[in-house]
Formats: sequence, C-alpha cells, structure tokens
Amino acid sequence: MSIAYPDRHVLEDRLAAAPARSNPNHVAVVRRFAAVSVLARPGDEGAVLAAMNAMPGVSARAVGPFEWLAVSEERDGEGLAADLSALDAALVDQSGGRVLLRIAGPDVRAILAKCVAVDLHPEVFAEGHSANMLCCHVGANVARTGGDTFEIVVTRSYAGFLFEELMEMGLEFDLTAGFVA
Repeated sequence: MSIAYPDRHVLEDRLAAAPARSNPNHVAVVRRFAAVSVLARPGDEGAVLAAMNAMPGVSARAVGPFEWLAVSEERDGEGLAADLSALDAALVDQSGGRVLLRIAGPDVRAILAKCVAVDLHPEVFAEGHSANMLCCHVGANVARTGGDTFEIVVTRSYAGFLFEELMEMGLEFDLTAGFVA
C-alpha cells in the first residue's frame, strides 16, 4: 500500500519566506519523488544492489548492512515498489513520509560541514556515496550526487527544522531555496 502525497508540501510556507532567486549555492526541494526501503537477505545483497543499479532513474542509497533507500524522481512510490518487487528483498514505500532536499553550489561542503560530522572531501565521500548520518542534529540519508551536489532525504516531521538549519548555516554563502521546477 502506498501513502498518498498531501496536497501541500510540508515546506511550502518555509519556502515562501526563503530567498527564491537561484544563487550558485541553492537548496532545491523536490516536490514529488519515490523512496522505497529495500532490505536484502544475507547472501543476496550483491544481486539486489546490482539489480537496483541497473534500473534507469533509480538511485540506491546505502542505509545499513544489506539495506538501501531506492530513490527516484521518475516514478511514484507504488511504481517504484512495483518495479522493485521482482527483487528477493523486503520493501517498504517511504515516499509519503520523506522529503528530498538537493543542496548544490561551490560552497556546499562548507555549509554541510557546519551540519554533519562526516568528511565530505571528494576523495573520502565520492560521487555516488551515501550514508545515514546526523545532519543538523536530525537523522537523514545524505548522498553525493554530483561534484558540488548533495541530496538529503529526511522524514517529513523533521524537514522543517532541517531546512531552517541549512538556511541558517548557508547565510554567509547567500544560500537560496526553492522548489525544483
């Protein structure tokens, strides 16, 4: 069963008050995306990860041993769960309970360094890497998706706090925010 998206995004009011023009340092809030928890059986993790990596438009984010968060902006939760159902893994659609923030820009590491206790240097946290961590005192999944681009998946209930903290940490870098067009 999939949870329906609410009519209003949880960050709607906060974004209305945020600087919306897109500066080089920018937080883009993704309105619609799918997030499905995938838990493989011990011994099957290699096949499950390979199958997810072969799916176009799906990013497998490391969560823990044998566990990933499959993220897609091209599918809804039900569609992604249906696509993943062929895998020999336990699946839970998390789409309605998560928020995806994409933070990018030349100063993104300096901004995130104020929020995470993880070394984000490109040689340590390479493109494609992800991990669960505390981000601004909130549990989140952080993934490096590009040279100067990171994505943060957080529960809806903490999204407002995380967003406000990111904006405050980015003040000196003129961080702006808006919905993905």
